[in-house]
Amino acid sequence: MTYQLILVDDPRPGVRRITLNRPEKRNALNHALRGEILAALRDADTDPDVRVMVIRGAGKCFSAGYDLGGGSEGQSLPGYAASGDGQFQRNVTEGWMSIWDLAKPVIAQVHSYCLAGGSELATGCDLVFVAEDAKIGYPAVRFGVPDMQFHAWFMGLRTAMMMMITGDAISGVEAVRRGWANEALPEDQLEARVLEVAERVAQIPTDIVQLNKRSVHRAMDTMGLRAAIRSGTELSALAVYQATFQKFIAEARDGGLTKALSDRDEAFSDYRTTEG
Repeated sequence: MTYQLILVDDPRPGVRRITLNRPEKRNALNHALRGEILAALRDADTDPDVRVMVIRGAGKCFSAGYDLGGGSEGQSLPGYAASGDGQFQRNVTEGWMSIWDLAKPVIAQVHSYCLAGGSELATGCDLVFVAEDAKIGYPAVRFGVPDMQFHAWFMGLRTAMMMMITGDAISGVEAVRRGWANEALPEDQLEARVLEVAERVAQIPTDIVQLNKRSVHRAMDTMGLRAAIRSGTELSALAVYQATFQKFIAEARDGGLTKALSDRDEAFSDYRTTEG
């Protein structure tokens, strides 16, 4: 398959690497990019020469989230999702959670911004390695509701609540301390460490590693994680009808997305407002 928005390479034996390649858009996740990520993962999952996959972002960050600037216009949703209210939310959640159902482990390599949909993608991966100064957050809670509500499961009640009612980000170091990520490293050491771990994982035959991967995810399913995340998509769909959400979308349409985002975050002095 020929890809337009991702780069695919094999940096080590048994390791397939997928690089989000919209650096000029901070790797914003439009429909086409999401579709290519999932297609490449499934292709690798059926390739006998691949035993583990790595996902990273090109340029300055991992991903700034879903493309809210019209980047999905004219594109079909990747994969099927039942029509009606919440179709987008169901589509993205089922897509990222489908990574759990692959036979082979997937490692997220996160640097700089990993926001909103970008954090959902990383959460769907089996292992997460982050730069110490990465910024993991969901600023969209300042006008809406997350599609894939993983926060309480991976970070605990108090941290989850703080992130959900402020939109504040946490660092890579804090993400490890709270249990969302495996390790935090200086950014210039991140890639080498990810490939080191990927090589170790690649030593385990796929017929065995898939059972051990599945055992962990089945335990989380038994505790209710997948059902809770899926129920959150309905709350996300409800947010679309709230006055605040409608106001933000109108401002983005009339005045441009960059201004709408800057206005959203100005009171908090973070994200775009700190970059001039």
